[in-house]
Amino acid sequence: MGYPLPPPMQPRQMHTMAIVSLISGIVAWFFCPFISAIIALITGAMARKEIRADPQRWDGDGLALAGMIVGGINLVIWTLVGLFYLLMILGVVSAAILGS
Repeated sequence: MGYPLPPPMQPRQMHTMAIVSLISGIVAWFFCPFISAIIALITGAMARKEIRADPQRWDGDGLALAGMIVGGINLVIWTLVGLFYLLMILGVVSAAILGS
């Protein structure tokens, strides 16, 4: 008598939110940078949490991480650009007020 066969393994499924995170991170560089970057960070974090909770079922941790990194870099860059423009406007306004 041989040993009983183990049940067949089911293939791991790619987590949809991981894909959404990566796509949102890439889209953030071209359209709606601030909103898409935030979506990439949120969906990436949610996907990684669910993937870690059930690693035998879900795949895509790398995609979620990549989406979070790309979205985070985009968010930091656009925040710095916004602060730069804000400081420029404040400098022009203060120069106009103090210069006259």
